[in-house]
Amino acid sequence: MFMSVRRLLLHAVLGAVVALLGSELKPLVAQAPEAGQSQHAFPSKEQQENLNQTAIRDHQHMMDLLGIKQLRPPAGHSIHSPNPVNYDEAKANPYPNLPNPLLLNDGKPVTTAKMWWTERRPQIMELFSRDVLGRVPTHMPKVTWQVLSTTRDTLGGVAEVRQHLAGHVDNAIDPKISVTLDLVVGTPANAPGPVPAIMELAFSQEAMASFAKSIPEMMPGGPGNTGPSWQVQVLRRGWGYAVLQPTSFQADNGAGLTQGIIGLMDKGEPRNDPEEWGTLRAWAWGASRALDYLQRDAAVDGNQVGIMGHSRFGKTALVAMAYDQRFKVAYISSAGTGGDKLYRHIYGEQLENLAAAPNFYYWMDGNFLRYAGPLTTADLPVDAHELIALCAPRPVFISVGSPTAGDAWADPVGEFLGAAGASPVYRLLGVKGLGTTKFPPMGTLLASGNLAFRQHQYGHTPGPNWPYFLDFASRFLHAPAEKKPE
Repeated sequence: MFMSVRRLLLHAVLGAVVALLGSELKPLVAQAPEAGQSQHAFPSKEQQENLNQTAIRDHQHMMDLLGIKQLRPPAGHSIHSPNPVNYDEAKANPYPNLPNPLLLNDGKPVTTAKMWWTERRPQIMELFSRDVLGRVPTHMPKVTWQVLSTTRDTLGGVAEVRQHLAGHVDNAIDPKISVTLDLVVGTPANAPGPVPAIMELAFSQEAMASFAKSIPEMMPGGPGNTGPSWQVQVLRRGWGYAVLQPTSFQADNGAGLTQGIIGLMDKGEPRNDPEEWGTLRAWAWGASRALDYLQRDAAVDGNQVGIMGHSRFGKTALVAMAYDQRFKVAYISSAGTGGDKLYRHIYGEQLENLAAAPNFYYWMDGNFLRYAGPLTTADLPVDAHELIALCAPRPVFISVGSPTAGDAWADPVGEFLGAAGASPVYRLLGVKGLGTTKFPPMGTLLASGNLAFRQHQYGHTPGPNWPYFLDFASRFLHAPAEKKPE
């Protein structure tokens, strides 16, 4: 449980760190900061308080718009908390009835793939857009990509070409707000043709270094996170990699909603419509714009791009996969509530935590707050299994760590149940889903279908499951064949 407390404290400071550092942060493309690289410190107590107070005022503004007087308290780690966190599986299922992804809104069963694509899938997308994630504005500005640098180097024994790019968002709507996407792309230098690529959504090196002591397993060399970097692993397969820094174009803090891409579209004003997009949807929008670039990069096979994210960026990667069918495969790591974990499985992080201020409410749209009061979790018209189902039949690998090692907050069982609940949709579309509804023993790989699940024995890190994911993804991604000498 101590590790889970550390994770909760980390969540509380991460948003402030990235909001303060903003676009000055460099992308997380290496395993550790370069020698001599300066490190940013955590915000001062005064800075943190100013950010929190701004977010609290913004949260109250949305509460007023919705006419909500009070929300239920978030899950807390003290036994004296108004809502003590639950880590007892026997108490985790007060809402056993999940929304059925294969029932239309009028109760009619979905019996064919055509009904899924033309009727049910649009209904589920609409519910998530209305009540959970918010809507992307209708007329989004153009993103123009600039190559800042090109480096030829060797990584893990593989010659690579690495490009650092800036995606400049047309800010004619409000020139006072500048928005730039930070992207790094690495491809094998000697590939015989365009290569598949995995896009990771990641914090910067500086932000990672800022909280390395709090969760050492997230850093290279930490528990379960040894061996070659994931970038080296993909290069050795003849694939490429991309690293997108979501906080470069939308801060991870409620105080940042009047800046970044959300602020640009609102011309610097607070969100005034409960259906306006939250940060998760904005970050996913950015992932799609990075995919736009990769589909134009001659070194990358744009039809073979996967997406990966860990923790809050695991939530984001799943949203991107669900809404953008161009992504071929996804690696979702310890995404927890708001991602692949069932809201209705009351273990670890809860819906109330995502609705609370100053942290996390900004990930979602305004309407989401209603389900933390006066409505309940049971009233939510969708759940995580349906977000996974929106990815069907494309392959999704779900990874999580051990509760005893520090990943209890993510709720391993709740994540497994999310995948199991999506499986009927995969079967309807002619492929195998997870293949079981029984939670597997630690370390067991379930990967015989287009949904995969593995719980590793370490804490809050994607490291141990990277090789398993890449083996899984290799069924769907294929590097160009070497040309035979004539």
